[in-house]
Amino acid sequence: MNPGWRVLDFTEFKGSIVYRRGQLLVKKDGTSEHVTVPLTQIAVVLIGNHASISGAVLTKLSEYDVPLLVCNWSGIPVAGSVPWRDHTRIGARQRAQAELTLPRRKNAWGRIIKAKISGQAATIKRMSRSASEELQELSKSVKSGDPNNTEAMAARKYWHVVSQHELGFRRFPGAGVGGLNSCLDYAYTVLRGHGIRAVVSAGLSGTLAVFHRGRDNPYALVDDLIEPFRPAVDAYVLAHYSQYGGEMDDPAVKRGLVEAATGVFDVKGETIPTVLTAFCQEYGLYVEADRKTLDVPVWRGELNARERE
Repeated sequence: MNPGWRVLDFTEFKGSIVYRRGQLLVKKDGTSEHVTVPLTQIAVVLIGNHASISGAVLTKLSEYDVPLLVCNWSGIPVAGSVPWRDHTRIGARQRAQAELTLPRRKNAWGRIIKAKISGQAATIKRMSRSASEELQELSKSVKSGDPNNTEAMAARKYWHVVSQHELGFRRFPGAGVGGLNSCLDYAYTVLRGHGIRAVVSAGLSGTLAVFHRGRDNPYALVDDLIEPFRPAVDAYVLAHYSQYGGEMDDPAVKRGLVEAATGVFDVKGETIPTVLTAFCQEYGLYVEADRKTLDVPVWRGELNARERE
């Protein structure tokens, strides 16, 4: 596995990106100066409308197992380039994905949602202990496949508590409305990039999801498997939002949001990308019936040991 950790954000960059001797060479328009970044340090690349990138860069990113996400004017990914990973069981694993029975898909989805709601309870515990306890109880009621849409009920309670803590806030995913919404969207974009990398490295097909559907979503499986990690990202963003005011034009803000999606997940020092990668491997074993049940990581709050459902 590539040990890279840096997220390179070129969404507002105007210039060229080329490959040279194991590094990316980045040159801004109108200047002769350039900077270089070793490929071994890169985890995810985000690119916008005004940057040009060479074919050699795309080839090398693939060799180093680094996903590239193409973003629109508001920074939301609309396309991507991912490596064709040489996983030893890719054929068998993706056939098993396609043939995964409905009961096993439902069971996996129920466990994912249970873990997500439990993580949300941990995130809002410092804001409202009573609401946190309500969410923990709600997580226990999640059934296979979440037929009662407990996820939506929990989301309403969760974001209501957040809106009381952050006065005037309302969650509008992907709307480009600025402030805390944009901060969360950006951090989720970075998380999704790590998820794409983890899914590919596990030899899984991004289109064969557990729950999410849509002909226009090549990474539906990623959107499923990152759900338990969103509360951990939320916790960091909400804890630090007041410090930088959510001005997305400030590079320091984006660096902080990258940290939100790459921070420590448990007391062992395992980071979100590390745990996410292990989870995708577990899902691969689950679809091939090497695991009776899907072992889902649960966010228990900052520096608390990870527990499993």
